[in-house]
Amino acid sequence: MVKDLNLNAMNHFEAVARLGRVSKAAEELGVSPSAVSQQIRLLEQQFGVKLFRREKRRLSLTLDGERLFQTTTQAFRMMRDVRSAIVRQRENRHFIMRVSPSFGVRWLGPRIKNFLDENPGWDLRVDGTPDFTDFETEIVDLDLRYGAGDWSGLHQEAVVDDFVLPLCAPSYLEELRKLSDDPIAQLRQARLIDSVKTHCRWDFWLARRGAMGGRLVYPLRFDRSSMAIQVAADGGGVVLESATLALPEIERGALVPLSVGFEVLRFPAYWLVCPSRHASRRIVRLFSDWIRAEGRQHDAHVAATLTDLGCRIEETDTLASITRGAV
Repeated sequence: MVKDLNLNAMNHFEAVARLGRVSKAAEELGVSPSAVSQQIRLLEQQFGVKLFRREKRRLSLTLDGERLFQTTTQAFRMMRDVRSAIVRQRENRHFIMRVSPSFGVRWLGPRIKNFLDENPGWDLRVDGTPDFTDFETEIVDLDLRYGAGDWSGLHQEAVVDDFVLPLCAPSYLEELRKLSDDPIAQLRQARLIDSVKTHCRWDFWLARRGAMGGRLVYPLRFDRSSMAIQVAADGGGVVLESATLALPEIERGALVPLSVGFEVLRFPAYWLVCPSRHASRRIVRLFSDWIRAEGRQHDAHVAATLTDLGCRIEETDTLASITRGAV
């Protein structure tokens, strides 16, 4: 059985068989020739066969020794290759993270070069996926995740806020204003675009304003905020979405608030999540410090942009505290 094998003796045997001399094997292994000879004798006693025969001043393998050598040299070569790969990986310094897809594309992607410029020498891998990381079985340093901050047993820190409000293209808003001057009446006749994976959706938002009466139809549903935002910017309807993700469209006027009379809901939405043991890793600390500063700057910019448009911002610690007051 494997547990019965003397791996130290096997290592000595492989070196002698490969180099042909005990003295050369001893030099490579950093031990004395007598230590090498002793390990070979132990291995021959364990197998009950002769592994070498002496021919003049050189050792040659017996048939049994040749069979053993073919297996051991391949195994030790594979182990040396793996060791070299591990050492190279440690020297190269890898950072692996996951991120919610739309946030990764629209927020993190345009900024990540700044982090790399400030922290050269790191190899970065970013997986944009809706699936949360199983840190016990997957090799991931941290997860940058959209949510309510309810990941039990994990280190979590809110780093970027959401600013949620109804948005549409200016051309679509003009169409709605031809139907009514009342924003609630406009919504009842509008094509509503539903972002199905957001925490703040139309049914909750409309109920909170007592506007559930009349037609409530979602002819357009998307599981990615980036798709919902793009369709709204193209004039496809009204989307209840994040100004955090839609800021470029808002700044260039491709999206506008449906009504500045509707307050903007602001709450922590994007979180750094990882096991507590990961939080002490140098790269995790570096990234956390960087994104924390980026998040503060971004949140202030979004708030100022929406305020300049005439919007009022309602702040809350968590989305749950808003939904508790919903109908």
